[in-house]
Amino acid sequence: MAGVVGGDARARVGVIGGSGFYQMPGLEDRREVEIDTPFGAPSDHLVVGVLDGVEVAFLPRHGRGHRISPTALNVRANIWALKSLGVEWVLAVSAVGSMRERIPPLDVVIPDQLIDRTRVRPSTFFDEPGLVVHVGMAEPLCPHVRSVLADAVGGAGGNVHHGGAYVCIEGPQFSTRAESELYRSWGVDVIGMTALPEARLAREAELCYGVMAMVTDYDVWHESEEPVTAAMVVQNLMANAELALRAVRTAIPEAVRQPRDCECGSALAAGIITAPEAIDPRVRQRVALLVERYL
Repeated sequence: MAGVVGGDARARVGVIGGSGFYQMPGLEDRREVEIDTPFGAPSDHLVVGVLDGVEVAFLPRHGRGHRISPTALNVRANIWALKSLGVEWVLAVSAVGSMRERIPPLDVVIPDQLIDRTRVRPSTFFDEPGLVVHVGMAEPLCPHVRSVLADAVGGAGGNVHHGGAYVCIEGPQFSTRAESELYRSWGVDVIGMTALPEARLAREAELCYGVMAMVTDYDVWHESEEPVTAAMVVQNLMANAELALRAVRTAIPEAVRQPRDCECGSALAAGIITAPEAIDPRVRQRVALLVERYL
């Protein structure tokens, strides 16, 4: 189970800040919370506070100062930490490249589908023998959170695309041109490095999770544009930082008004396959935060 320094800390909405989104201004009664999880330490201390009457937990995905690469992220610890604080809705911000002419840099995409091209990242909390769990991922991103994020970006003045396929690559290198063209042939709309396994783990933790994908470049398929570089990504992220912050602040109070009648909040109800009497007690204790209400 999670150990929390400041054990009375609670939050309803979690915000995961991506590249260029390292702070959450405007939180009242803010404090830092250190959480130890069965899967190790999260990317950083969580900042917990109140925004427009809603308890919020903010986590910079890559750590303050952007210290952790996508491949090295301890995503299980990040999602577990949010779950242990009582979070039910997660608003994630992610930098992406566009795979479509109609989605230029500085636009925002709220994807509804994911393609997993990661290779070495742990993608489940249930990785030990003794407890088998299968959750549905047909709709990998919460429809309520997607709708809230799309409305918030539009209200904040952004050019938003509601829906689209996000391919998540391992990184930390950018794609080759051949890879980029392959993904385009699959019907992919944006490419990034962080939405997975976040979305898979959020579903196992029964969290309503959505991604605000901030477009920074055209990846490398667009031969009339300069190939993507880290400097280009950072420059466009900074240009869009205020939009991201305004949209997230608008989305937070709207998220908690949504009904949790989607599949996210009960993903494990039909997902636990192992008979209760056959579950390894040590494994059960390790993931009790997730499964105990069903056992």
